[in-house]
Amino acid sequence: MKGLSNPVVLVIDAEPLNLTALAATLHARGFEVHCAADRAAAVKAAQEQTLDLIICDTSLRGEDGVALAEELRQLPERSDVPVMFLCGAQLPDVILRTHRHGSSFHIRKPIDAKLLLELAEKALWMPHLVKSHINRPHIPLSAFGNQGNASTMGMSFAGQ
Repeated sequence: MKGLSNPVVLVIDAEPLNLTALAATLHARGFEVHCAADRAAAVKAAQEQTLDLIICDTSLRGEDGVALAEELRQLPERSDVPVMFLCGAQLPDVILRTHRHGSSFHIRKPIDAKLLLELAEKALWMPHLVKSHINRPHIPLSAFGNQGNASTMGMSFAGQ
């Protein structure tokens, strides 16, 4: 992992083989992984752990994974935890629902391990980038003189 040591991930999937494969893949990359196969276990883990990322299947044997992820993000100190959703089908309504509920990424099953790791690492940086952008002081371009045009700031663009 670049820059983060042992990020804590909660993986939620009702299928034991999927849960094991996801956890093993993430653990091999240096993630601290907590697994849950249902709503009760997921809520308990989210309450007890400081999470950096939630990876949740959209369908959990009769339970709505999207609603569960939203519930977890309502817990204290969990609102900015990025969520990645897993789904067996790439249906437009599922993708729209996951994005409406704050999904960072949506991955279709079967999971490609390389893609999972790449997107997990990207998702981990998202809240940090947003916070740093929000907290960064914004300097108006006029403060640079000459109306802050690119040529006076030492920048050039093709076609100038």
